[in-house]
Amino acid sequence: MKYYFYHILSWPQLSYVAEDHKGRIVGYVLAKMEEEAKDEPHGHITSLAVLRSHRKLGLATKLMRQSERAMLETFDASYVSLHVRVSNRAALSLYMDTLKFEIHETEAKYYADNEDAYAMRKVLKQKALPETLALENGAEQATATPQPGAETKAVTPSSQPPKAAGGKKKKKGKK
Repeated sequence: MKYYFYHILSWPQLSYVAEDHKGRIVGYVLAKMEEEAKDEPHGHITSLAVLRSHRKLGLATKLMRQSERAMLETFDASYVSLHVRVSNRAALSLYMDTLKFEIHETEAKYYADNEDAYAMRKVLKQKALPETLALENGAEQATATPQPGAETKAVTPSSQPPKAAGGKKKKKGKK
């Protein structure tokens, strides 16, 4: 339990919950920044879960994209990593097909039951080369549309809702 509180207290802007229309939590993403990063700053998804009754509604995608965006905007993270069981086909489809993560390596006997894990990564921003600029807001804009009866909220001490992921700013100008 201390482990989860440590995440929420240390990186409150990276973890989100999804609630149904009655305010019940139906999903969450718990994320952190790697503290011992030898290379560029990067985030890590510690846990992602959505109740079975609320799957296939785009909640996991929306939760992940909000966390990725916060990693990039708040901590200037270059990439995000996670681990997934090699046998978890549903999660692999979400991470690879929908969210565009790539398998970085396989970690043998990663889990307590000795199952292997894929260590996966997704680039959030490109390294700037002298002749090019880094991608502005390198994180993908969230494209999941809000589903009836489900919304996401930041897990923050102040309980203020996060900026809407994928929202476009209105341009001021002449009509």
